[in-house]
Amino acid sequence: MDFPDGKINFRIALHEPEIPANTGNIGRLCVGANSELHIIKPMRFFLTDKYLKRAGLDYWKKLKLHFHENLAEFLQAFPANSIYFCTTKSKNVYSDFQFKKGDIFLFGAESKGLPETLLNKFPEKTITIPMTKDIRSINLSNCVAIMLYEAWRQHNWSEGGNI
Repeated sequence: MDFPDGKINFRIALHEPEIPANTGNIGRLCVGANSELHIIKPMRFFLTDKYLKRAGLDYWKKLKLHFHENLAEFLQAFPANSIYFCTTKSKNVYSDFQFKKGDIFLFGAESKGLPETLLNKFPEKTITIPMTKDIRSINLSNCVAIMLYEAWRQHNWSEGGNI
């Protein structure tokens, strides 16, 4: 969906994504929320993967997609104060924050999350989703949906929406 002023709502960044279906689902979420998807290489799959395509359906061509060769390149492209580091290794609950349009939600690889050195560098910008102690984490695409739609809700669904 294009908006008259060309602005996006938020940015989702995936550091070294591993599961194509998650990335496909996340791409579809980004299209549905007028947000960009940034993929930080390396990826553990190809964009031609059938599971990525199946999850993204025909929305993939509408996605505002950007690639970064590595984490350093990505961090250089954006000021750290606009990035939220999404992790299970934080005490900062996501719903306690006020997000701004254009903010970035950075997620780590499904099997290992974000590098601890990065989390230690920006502890005040780490955020987490509360969950029971019975699991280590919830599915990555579910986490993205929770964060992205909470941020958008805080802006009263501006910049689109069919509510």
